[in-house]
Amino acid sequence: MSQIWLHKGTVFTGVALLPDTTVVIEDGKIRDVLSEYRVKQKGIPKDAIVYEAEGAFISPGFIDTHIHGIHGFDTSDGTVEAVLEMSKALVKYGVTGFCPTMYPQADEVFDRCIRNVVEAIPIAEGAKIYGLNLEGPFISRDKTGVLNPQYMKAVDVNLMKHYCEISEGNIAIMTVAPELKNMHDLALFCTQQGIVLSAGHSNATYENMLEGIQAGILHSTHFFNAMRRLHHRDPGVVGAIMIHPNVSAEIIGDGHHLHPSIIKLLMRVKPIHKIVLVTDALKPTEQQDGVMIANNEEVYVKDGVFHRASDGTIAGSSLTMIRGVQTLVEMGVPVDDAMRMASCNPATVISKHIETGYLLPGRKADLVVFSKDYQVRLTIVDGIVKFQS
Repeated sequence: MSQIWLHKGTVFTGVALLPDTTVVIEDGKIRDVLSEYRVKQKGIPKDAIVYEAEGAFISPGFIDTHIHGIHGFDTSDGTVEAVLEMSKALVKYGVTGFCPTMYPQADEVFDRCIRNVVEAIPIAEGAKIYGLNLEGPFISRDKTGVLNPQYMKAVDVNLMKHYCEISEGNIAIMTVAPELKNMHDLALFCTQQGIVLSAGHSNATYENMLEGIQAGILHSTHFFNAMRRLHHRDPGVVGAIMIHPNVSAEIIGDGHHLHPSIIKLLMRVKPIHKIVLVTDALKPTEQQDGVMIANNEEVYVKDGVFHRASDGTIAGSSLTMIRGVQTLVEMGVPVDDAMRMASCNPATVISKHIETGYLLPGRKADLVVFSKDYQVRLTIVDGIVKFQS
């Protein structure tokens, strides 16, 4: 197979930002990363497929670890087709891997959706599926957000074992409320299964959070949203996330779910590699026409955010990963940090960083090329071009 040369772009390797740099891809992996001086020395092979980057950014592919739906398709639709259509759509926005995310639903629907994702994993044609993200059901009815409290459950380790069995080991992340009774036992079990536990939809006190952190709850779901706030006598969930450097934090970088100054504050107190950009995008995201439905309710878009048609409550994000990177940069986040939050950081959270998330020799060739005005020009998954504008 011929080599692919992405020539003379501004390359973020996951380690450094390198101008006038070329990425060489061979057999689905990164073969080399070359300065322009080295390119002129070596020469480009005559049979190479060359894409002129012309100064565009070349980044590790974006990994969206928290996304419900896009283009009118949703993880919770109950079909394999919906998950596969999400995979195909996401490469248009620079995403090379994602975790289809489910909210609590009726037992039979929840189980069916888990099985559908498992079936979709080996046949996804666009972005790779890195396992499920279960946003519940072991979460707090005090912090429901727009999730239906009817389907939230008391902690049940046997039920968790059932989810693990029908998922065939493909649960990557699970949102839990650390304050719930028997959470310690659940956390120990999930940690043994390699499931990343994420504090969210939680009214936990600071002490609850410390117990959860000790049991292995080391990630957090859409920081500041649907969680107990910071208080001077009880730092709560928000305070625990900010105080403890080993806890990573999701941010929805749409400029609405978090004020830009909150993101800047988080970057001051949290190691940069512990901040993960997610979209939390819902089914109607980038949907072109028709009635927009999310969480089984009609919604409308205002200022880039979905609102419930019934009462105007914020229902979730219409963000894409490329827009998230752009929005962060417009807030004042350095572009390499924005790319880091969208690529290598989520790869690390779900323990895929050994194979992807970095443009380093030997890693899988999962990457995105986008222009200085944040238009995706090329998305490559496992060395294969999946989208070209």
